[in-house]
Amino acid sequence: MLYLTRKTGESVVINGDIEVTVIEVRGRSVRLGFTFPPTASVLRREIFERVQAENRAAADGAALLDALPTPKPADETAAKDDDPVNPSPPIATKS
Repeated sequence: MLYLTRKTGESVVINGDIEVTVIEVRGRSVRLGFTFPPTASVLRREIFERVQAENRAAADGAALLDALPTPKPADETAAKDDDPVNPSPPIATKS
């Protein structure tokens, strides 16, 4: 880990396109300002860790679903003839 000392108004630049500026120091709190490209993602550590945990849980759940056997599709013709909710329409005959 890199440790730096900065005063209010001073900045550090990361990878040439991210700038972190000390805005204010009050007691044990430091306010920082960030300038970064729209493609960069900036999250507080606790939010980042929660997102990571949720992603892992979702991936584990997906793996469990993938491990379940896939049901075989029923024969559609038999299902239509035997379906009391959606019975097959009557066949028209010529008289």
